[in-house]
Amino acid sequence: MYGDRKPYPVALITLDPEEIVPWAKEQGLPEDIGELAEQDAVKEMVQDELDRANSNYAQVEQVKKFKILDHDLSIDTGELTPTLKVKRNVVYDRYGDLFESLY
Repeated sequence: MYGDRKPYPVALITLDPEEIVPWAKEQGLPEDIGELAEQDAVKEMVQDELDRANSNYAQVEQVKKFKILDHDLSIDTGELTPTLKVKRNVVYDRYGDLFESLY
C-alpha cells in the first residue's frame, strides 16, 4: 500500500497461488498467475474483497485503486526481509512508476 503525501492510498496486490488456482479452475480461467493477474474476473474478485476490507476504514484511509502483480514479492528479489516483512523503500524504488500510474 502507498499513499505518502498523496490524495488517497493505492495498493499493489499479489495473488496467493494456493487460493487463486483452485478458484480459477472453478471459474474456467487459466491457472498461470501471470495470466490471472490480467483477467477481468480476478480484478472484480479482488475489488470485491478490497471493498469489504475498506468498509472497516474511514473514507480517507480506503484504498481507491490497485494493480495486481504477476508475481509475488520475495526475499530473493530483495523485496522482503528474512522475516517476510516488506522492504517498503525497495518496493517503492522498483514499482514507483506503477504506484504513480494509479494517480
